[in-house]
Amino acid sequence: MSHSRDALAEQLAEAVFQALSEDLARQENVLLVVSGGSTPVPFFKALAARKLPWERVQITLADERWVDAQSDDSNARLVREHLLVGEAQGADFIPLTSAAETPEQGVEEVARRVEPLAWPASVVILGMGGDGHTASLFPDSPELGLAMTTDEPLVAVRTPSQPQPRITLSADRLHQARRHFLHITGDDKRAVLGSAMGGDDVRQLPIRAFLSCPLAIYWAP
Repeated sequence: MSHSRDALAEQLAEAVFQALSEDLARQENVLLVVSGGSTPVPFFKALAARKLPWERVQITLADERWVDAQSDDSNARLVREHLLVGEAQGADFIPLTSAAETPEQGVEEVARRVEPLAWPASVVILGMGGDGHTASLFPDSPELGLAMTTDEPLVAVRTPSQPQPRITLSADRLHQARRHFLHITGDDKRAVLGSAMGGDDVRQLPIRAFLSCPLAIYWAP
């Protein structure tokens, strides 16, 4: 882990802390939408250390693999291990999986769980893959068109490039946030982002769907 990635995680944690504090001053509960993967781990730790009235903070995920909550591939497990620690254990964490066998069977139940949260989210933190995907909006996914256009909150997603089926917040629901942050590391992802900024075919690089809203980019080598 390079020093600059740790510094970036601290800067992002501070920005998110300020945003949540600002919104908590005028509403009872705030919603934070985070992403999984390895990139956000130092950010999770940095945010967990901030002094917030955590019992008024709701946390959910931009997307999730349809796996058991104890699986190494579970984003929920990542959040529980690195963000819901110390006082941040008091936050209200809303996972995106259910006991149903497939995301197609479980999506309605999860949607009912997500619907009453404090939308619009105070903050959505997006990641991005080397293929330009964000959340589970994958360029090769047959469900991409649906996820980009539906006003439903969640979409069950299958994609040839990924071993597990997934569930994702729709582009519409991700757009419904007061602030959007993109947290990426590495030169390769910086290059992908550069390509995304140079064109407008959303299907080719789905991150483009979020370049039209004010997007604060947090990048380190």
